[in-house]
Amino acid sequence: MNELVVKAKNLTKIYKLFAEEIIAVNNVNLEISPGEFVSIMGPSGSGKTTLLDMIGCLDSITSGQLEILGHDVSKTKESKLVNTRRGNIGFIFQDFSLIPSLTALENIQLTLYFAGIKQETQKSINLIEKVGLGHRINHLPKQLSGGEKQRVAIARALATEPKFLLADEPTGHLDTENSQEILNVFKQLNQEKGLTIIVATHDTELGSQAKRIIYLQDGKIVSQ
Repeated sequence: MNELVVKAKNLTKIYKLFAEEIIAVNNVNLEISPGEFVSIMGPSGSGKTTLLDMIGCLDSITSGQLEILGHDVSKTKESKLVNTRRGNIGFIFQDFSLIPSLTALENIQLTLYFAGIKQETQKSINLIEKVGLGHRINHLPKQLSGGEKQRVAIARALATEPKFLLADEPTGHLDTENSQEILNVFKQLNQEKGLTIIVATHDTELGSQAKRIIYLQDGKIVSQ
């Protein structure tokens, strides 16, 4: 894959709240290449999550241009954005977003089912083992620690073999030890597999260990 993972030009997102306009992302220009480990940092309200959502094709664009894996998605309809997300982008969220009634293995298999991918049990087991949870394969989320839940979420995100991972505050609910475990998983995936990872975080320990750091303030990139 030679094309850029992300190419944004004058990317802007404006939310309208009654008569007020809130500029969440303001004229951002950004390029991210395959194999990068990028952290997007900044204070609360700086636009980190909004920028990540647009890159992940989860939120519409007010103006500007955005290319994902060489495809212009600036004006793409939601029905087609689903195809861009599916198989290309893996998502990891702060709240883990696991199904409480399903085991770690079943949470991964459910993702494959919705993606229309043949469910190979051994493949899912391999993913759980890759994140160090082979001994927790049949455990429910309530039986897992926060760090273990997030590792299951990472395994789930990898199930569709995405071109890149997006993680929004992945250590937000974790203590220092578990946060370091998640960071180690990210670094391993990036260094050994060459997987592109983009993380939005206020966690300075996580953010500072990325290969590239982008700082946002008031929706603008102030340094990188």
